Amino acid sequence: MYDLVIKGGRLATVEGVATADVAIHGSQIVALGRNLPDGRRNIDATGKLILPGGVDAHCHIEQLSGGGLMNADTFESATRSAAFGGTTTVISFAAQHRGDSLREVVENYTRLAAAGAVTDYAFHLWISDPTPETLERDLPELIQSGHRSIKIFMTYDRVRLLDEQVLDVMMVARKYGALVCAHAENHGMIKWMADRLVSRGYIEPKFHGVSHPRVCEIEAFERLIRFSQLLDQPIMLFHVSTVEGAAVIRRARGEGIKVFAETCPQYLFLTTQDLDRPGLEGAKWMCSPPPRSTEDQNALWRALELGDLQVVSSDHAPYRFDESGKLSAGANPDFKQIANGLPGLETRLPLLFDAMVSQGRSSLEKFVELTATAPAKIYGLHPRKGAIAVGADADIAIWNPDRQVMLTDDGLHDNVGYNPFSGRMLRGWPETVLRRGEVIIADGTLQATPGSGQLQLREAAASMRPTGRLSPEFNPQTNFGAHLL
Repeated sequence: MYDLVIKGGRLATVEGVATADVAIHGSQIVALGRNLPDGRRNIDATGKLILPGGVDAHCHIEQLSGGGLMNADTFESATRSAAFGGTTTVISFAAQHRGDSLREVVENYTRLAAAGAVTDYAFHLWISDPTPETLERDLPELIQSGHRSIKIFMTYDRVRLLDEQVLDVMMVARKYGALVCAHAENHGMIKWMADRLVSRGYIEPKFHGVSHPRVCEIEAFERLIRFSQLLDQPIMLFHVSTVEGAAVIRRARGEGIKVFAETCPQYLFLTTQDLDRPGLEGAKWMCSPPPRSTEDQNALWRALELGDLQVVSSDHAPYRFDESGKLSAGANPDFKQIANGLPGLETRLPLLFDAMVSQGRSSLEKFVELTATAPAKIYGLHPRKGAIAVGADADIAIWNPDRQVMLTDDGLHDNVGYNPFSGRMLRGWPETVLRRGEVIIADGTLQATPGSGQLQLREAAASMRPTGRLSPEFNPQTNFGAHLL
């Protein structure tokens, strides 16, 4: 007998939508079909949608920022919020700062997550100090143990890597089979602009957007893409925000360069005007890169539909709007002193569902692809995660497609205290959420215990597997650097 059967719902995958039952035994899906026999427990999903649990591959949890500020969420509060929003797996950061042992950093974050997480989780290895010990011992060992993605910064004084260091990290990733993810903006442009704005008295939050000119994204994308081409190493460009950035990625992918890219809800639903509010209120909407224009929004939606961008992640970076977070520098900070980042773990899926499915901008299949299946595949979690298929983990969100929810500042389950999307009415909401066959959200309550989430060690995705040789398309004029392994 099955342990649990979800009956009568409309099951959606990237391949299509059909009425079907889902049978679960233990932690896995064991059968799909119509009129399956009852299990020990049944869930009636008539009139509901049965979707894969979301995979959020870019979130900052219980983390010290590059500026030295601890963010607002613990693994317990962040993953609780994720679960209420229909996300069952998160990939956050094991953040190395200068002087840190990468091995000890990963051990510490693993300990924190093991105590608090209610969703499953994995880590990107955040490299800020590429010492010989990091590059020659810790990073190879951690990649081979199942931490198959690396995060680098090309900006921010305390965490950025120089070009030669970026290439060093990419070389290790290529040798051992890891994806390199990047915050790619031109550091010199940002610093030059920001310093001059502040020196001339332009200090309000709205000038944060001015200090990150769109060309700084374009230039950094181009540079990192050429590094990728030199070494034949796959990269992921985080939080694409501009028309031009999306166009750069489209051209590179057309050339056969191994570049993946994501955008985030803040770039699809917010604009630079959200920062232009009285006093310091605009600080709530400060993130890096900043939201841009409606023209950029339209271009990003188009890029998602075309496949130029493959993933929508939250970039959940939670800071409270008080002295513990956004206002830690005092009552009258300039924009350079305000923590960058927005909460988004809980609202990512509902915002996208409303726009793509309820409002008809795209299809249910594309929603599943962008929010669950594609990130699971790119980051080596598939087929266990991101799919409703026999043998997959029973990570499932049962959605009420007709439920309307007004977003409010006090309606989320994180520890931030405000919602940057407050005031929006959304249609479609995840009401029951399962993680590995266990119901963790039902009837508006959390039913999982802190620490019940599991670490997901990953195999290298197909495009990241080390070959020990040059790629078939090796061209000594373009990717000779790969020969230097």
